[in-house]
Amino acid sequence: MIQITPHISLRPDEIHEEFVRSSGAGGQNVNKVSTAVQLRFDIANSPSLSDEVKERLLRLAGSRATGEGVLILKAQTQRTQERNREEALARLIELVQQAAIRPVMRRPTKPTRASQRRRLDEKRANSERKRLRSVRGE
Repeated sequence: MIQITPHISLRPDEIHEEFVRSSGAGGQNVNKVSTAVQLRFDIANSPSLSDEVKERLLRLAGSRATGEGVLILKAQTQRTQERNREEALARLIELVQQAAIRPVMRRPTKPTRASQRRRLDEKRANSERKRLRSVRGE
């Protein structure tokens, strides 16, 4: 089990890894060795996540998720398969942890009667100050 939060853990069989060739410069090995990892996680059909977390995870994933709800993460910055696997898994864990945080709903508040009174008093004072500045009769 891959522990994400105290309440969420993913089974290893829910995560599918495929090794592909990395893009970009890499010298002699670039066309021979498949070190990049393409990690796939089926968000929509995961029994480990609640519907609420799935929804937030899909929103967080953005273009990294397919239309069927499969998250695809590609890690290719490291030189070895093992390091790229660790990086891709770390990114998946971080995404799920972010999705597990329930957003705090904002409760609209009203200004207090005292703050309303202070605001109106200040407006009256400014108005009076400006009225006294103006020169009448010129």
